[in-house]
Amino acid sequence: MTPARPGPPHAVTVVGIGADGWEGLPGTSRTALRDAEVLIGGLRQLDLLPSECMGERIAWPSPLRPAVPGLLAAHAGRTIAILASGDPMYYGIGRALAEEADALHVLPHPSSVSYAAARLGWCLKDIEVVTLVGRPVARVAAVLHHGRRLLVLSADATTPGEVAALLRDRGFGPSRMRVLEQLGGAKERTTDETTADDWPGTHPPGDPLDIVAVECRRAPDALRLGAVPGLPDGAYEHDGQLTKRHVRAATLGALGPEPGELLWDIGGGSGSIAIEWMRTHPSCRAVTVERDSVRAERITRNADRLGVPGLRVVTGAAPAVLAELPPPDAVFVGGGLTVPGLLDACWDALPVGGRLVANTVTLESEALLVDAYRRHGGELVKLAVAHAVPVGGFTGWRQAMPVTQWAVQKTLNPLPGADR
Repeated sequence: MTPARPGPPHAVTVVGIGADGWEGLPGTSRTALRDAEVLIGGLRQLDLLPSECMGERIAWPSPLRPAVPGLLAAHAGRTIAILASGDPMYYGIGRALAEEADALHVLPHPSSVSYAAARLGWCLKDIEVVTLVGRPVARVAAVLHHGRRLLVLSADATTPGEVAALLRDRGFGPSRMRVLEQLGGAKERTTDETTADDWPGTHPPGDPLDIVAVECRRAPDALRLGAVPGLPDGAYEHDGQLTKRHVRAATLGALGPEPGELLWDIGGGSGSIAIEWMRTHPSCRAVTVERDSVRAERITRNADRLGVPGLRVVTGAAPAVLAELPPPDAVFVGGGLTVPGLLDACWDALPVGGRLVANTVTLESEALLVDAYRRHGGELVKLAVAHAVPVGGFTGWRQAMPVTQWAVQKTLNPLPGADR
């Protein structure tokens, strides 16, 4: 992609436009739109252009992203101007165009997020931004922390009500809410502040072009979910097949998720490892494999409730289904270790630098991990956790079943300790 700076004409120019329409555009943006032979954008955006913009007008089809290559190819050789809301490179069409266009010139406009922060007096670096345009409202749950400020990009006029309902359901009913509509335009409006608890009776749906501002307040009796792995066991719906909190935190520490990485979670159970992997960063991805359909449905509910609805759940048996999955950056095996060929299939799927972590509580599976440790190296540890419990009128320790954990990183050469 070429830098967005004044220079020779580009085949594709992306022009950011706000609610103030043509009047709010600088001269360079107006010139690009006047000179374009093809004008592409949403119907609302195209309607903002005056008749002096004489290029052929084409409205984006739905779904939008798959149509991008075809539209660019269909008009190759012509001067194209594409309209985008606000800053095209900030939750906009700019990314998709940068992946497809040979030469791209971007003329940004202030984003709705910038306008909202200015109106509210909030510092942008201290705000969590969540977009719900084409995405489920459950994504908001991943960033709910007491005292944090959120700006939620709405899909339409119903989004504020959906956000309020989610806040109430997740124990954040006292959170303060405002809706900012038509930012930067003549019809700009900000609603009075209220709480999510009070939202339904006081705020019917307003303008579809809106952004929701939330100051998070957790209810006193709500379950506290931290920002690091090791969420309370009570955060999960489960049937007993759950990697418990302290072991879960140690397991995520061994897996070491980095932004953008993909995890295979084999034997998902309740989905806790995959869910907390994805909660470490918005770009982290995960696929969980669970052969029991009831548990697979439960994993989906847990992922939705804890703010990572993008978790992919595959109902099937490993290793048979693994060939259908995209290559992983890391693999966690929490069940099925004794299935012939499973551990080797997971190891073979890893790229150099990939990590594998496997947990077990049985002697039969532990023997497999000891053999894998001998062949590939890594670290073999025993995790033991005890909880204080009443013993008559006193207090004593109740030991949980110890967990054997093998953690290893794949390298070009065997790690120290291999074949010992």
